[in-house]
Amino acid sequence: MTVRYDREIATELINQFEARPEMLVQILHLFMDCYGYISDDAIRHLASELNLSRAEVHGVVSFYHDFRIAPAGRRVIKICQAESCQAMGSQALTAHAEQSLGVSLNETTEDGATSLEPVYCLGNCACSPAVMVGDRVYGRVDAKALDAIIAAEASE
Repeated sequence: MTVRYDREIATELINQFEARPEMLVQILHLFMDCYGYISDDAIRHLASELNLSRAEVHGVVSFYHDFRIAPAGRRVIKICQAESCQAMGSQALTAHAEQSLGVSLNETTEDGATSLEPVYCLGNCACSPAVMVGDRVYGRVDAKALDAIIAAEASE
């Protein structure tokens, strides 16, 4: 769930770390917990409060896959892209998911229902390829299994 950006609340979050620029990653995690994504307004505000450039803040946001710059869908599907999962077919699985959902990685369906994201290790290498939907991790997922998981999640 996303919350509308509020400068007063954001300033309180920033001040939890005494507006120290070296704490940017930790502050961004608080923003993600509070807002669900890092908006352009948040990037400008963080840059101002932490005496950083917007490019510096945006660079950190775009570097770490834990941060997103747009609201996520109600359901987030993460497909592992690490070496073990790639060796066991995650690239084909990703292509299938993109085709089925009509979005590419790091995009959300037009109805806001589903976001498709890459992840770089779910700690389930012995059961590659691995997928996470919401908080659930699934192993040995092929196209048919992914379709079944998506259908089951949609009916919950």
